[in-house]
Amino acid sequence: MKRRLTVAQAIIAFLKNQQSRRDGEEHCFFRGSFGIFGHGNVAGIGQALEQDPEFPYYLCRNEQAMVHTAAGFAKMSNRLRTMVCTTSIGPGATNMATGAAAATINRLPVLLLPGDIFARRNVAPVLQQLESPSTQDISVNDCFKPISRYWDRINRPEQILTALPEAMRVLTSPSETGAVTLALPQDVQAEAFDYPAEFFDKRIWTILRARCDRELLSRAAEWIRASRRPLIIAGGGVLYSEASEALGEFAARTGIPVAETQAGKGALAYDHPQELGAIGVTGTPGANIVAREADLIIGIGTRYSDFTTASKTAFQGESLRFININVAEFDALKHAALPLVGDARATLEELPQAVAGYHTEGSYVARVNSFRAEWEREVDRIHNLRLGLPISQGEVIGVVNKFSNPRDVVVCAAGSLPGDLHKLWRTRDAKGYHLEYGYSCMGYEIAGGLGVKMAAPDRDVYVLVGDGSYLMMAQEIVTSLQEGIKLNIVVLDNHGFSSIGGLSRACGNRGMGTDYKYRRGAVYEGDLIPVDFAANAASLGAYAVRAKTREEFAQALAEGRKQTKTSVVVVETAIDHRVPGYESWWDVPIAEVSEIESVRKARQNYEQERRKERFFF
Repeated sequence: MKRRLTVAQAIIAFLKNQQSRRDGEEHCFFRGSFGIFGHGNVAGIGQALEQDPEFPYYLCRNEQAMVHTAAGFAKMSNRLRTMVCTTSIGPGATNMATGAAAATINRLPVLLLPGDIFARRNVAPVLQQLESPSTQDISVNDCFKPISRYWDRINRPEQILTALPEAMRVLTSPSETGAVTLALPQDVQAEAFDYPAEFFDKRIWTILRARCDRELLSRAAEWIRASRRPLIIAGGGVLYSEASEALGEFAARTGIPVAETQAGKGALAYDHPQELGAIGVTGTPGANIVAREADLIIGIGTRYSDFTTASKTAFQGESLRFININVAEFDALKHAALPLVGDARATLEELPQAVAGYHTEGSYVARVNSFRAEWEREVDRIHNLRLGLPISQGEVIGVVNKFSNPRDVVVCAAGSLPGDLHKLWRTRDAKGYHLEYGYSCMGYEIAGGLGVKMAAPDRDVYVLVGDGSYLMMAQEIVTSLQEGIKLNIVVLDNHGFSSIGGLSRACGNRGMGTDYKYRRGAVYEGDLIPVDFAANAASLGAYAVRAKTREEFAQALAEGRKQTKTSVVVVETAIDHRVPGYESWWDVPIAEVSEIESVRKARQNYEQERRKERFFF
């Protein structure tokens, strides 16, 4: 049998029948489609969505934001579900590029369907077309090639018969997933074709729990038995494979301490006896000292970003070896590791038997416990500084952490907040900490929070966002109101870019371009610009209030919780009071030649620290 459909209609009919399955549990892989319509998709994909309400459509306000929302949804769903994003041609498409890059870097599945220029070319150049004197086979959608895990342009109706299954293969692959882009020429979207009816049958894509090689598992067990100072680094793969319980049991049985990356935070609850907290540039002192002295690193589901490795300075043990558990061979082989290429949970369920009877020495356990106790005292101190007005960022984090419930989710992405949250947030649930820090994209926060809430409507979501990120992308507040999806948003107003301002000064500079001040001559050294974030949020329709004191802030959170629509609490914070770094360093190259004395001194320190960077063979 055949079904005569337009290309756009056929795409939607196919997508709505795709299922994912893991551990016997099935999910409808696509929750629906975000979209902003223009001439490049309104009569194609737009028409198909309008005539098929079984595939839900959601209106967003910005194309970049819709990809962030889809990525947030996918991350909260442990990559078992995602969303479609459709745009017109031209700026509608290129606006998605930042979101696509973030999704791919973070290994999160999103399907992008940007409109494209006419395949038949006779009416070219069409509105918003990029022309090239050297080829007619190019459009702005080619910019998605390096930031997509799979990219295709559909120039004939029958091409979707092979393109869509390939897209699904990548989207559902734990090791290959990321942004998938199918560029859809405007004219081809509307063309009809007689498609095989079986193409639209329900299809189940099984998410495999691959087992690692037996010989390598045995060798890994030998390495673990021989180690005296082992450390586990838990990355995002622990959460995506739902391996938190297995990790907790393995750590408890062996006494091996666990440190967490940004993506892996929450792998263990903060009060687990083996939990050392954050690792790397934004890490705790205990985790970083243990990492520096370790003789064995067991990386689980981590890609070893420079924030995790402190720019390859974190690990200094002379006899150090690495074991990497990862579904991606590319990541498993990093740092010349013994690669256990396989699912994190499946591997962690097999390791205990392989190392049966092994436990770290009592002195090592005692040292880990001492680090844990010292850090909890430090967190309490920072949470309760009470330095007056404006209050510190650490106090804000402490108030929200104490106020929120164990299953609530905190969402953040960029600025100084991620580093402070990584250190200070006490996670109580595996999915309670949601950071986009692979791309650290300003503007992700509110849009990503919307995706988190869509994926987990039974949880309260607390979006912590700095004033800089808020000004870049706050308009999805309107989308949350339109869809009846409540967010709890906390805007920290410190009148500038705190993170980069601090980094600028650490590099010997003076923080140029990081304060929200009026221009005075050639520099921005006038009065602070009085931006009323509460009034802005209220103008979008949210419940909004400004708090000054710690007590007012706590009361504002309580009032916000009572609201039935998105709540925004704005609190002024001190830009010059920062949570320090602990036992770590980050490679940010400093000018080798400068007329400024502070830059020259910073360069000297930089050269000294850089000598600690290591290669692993």
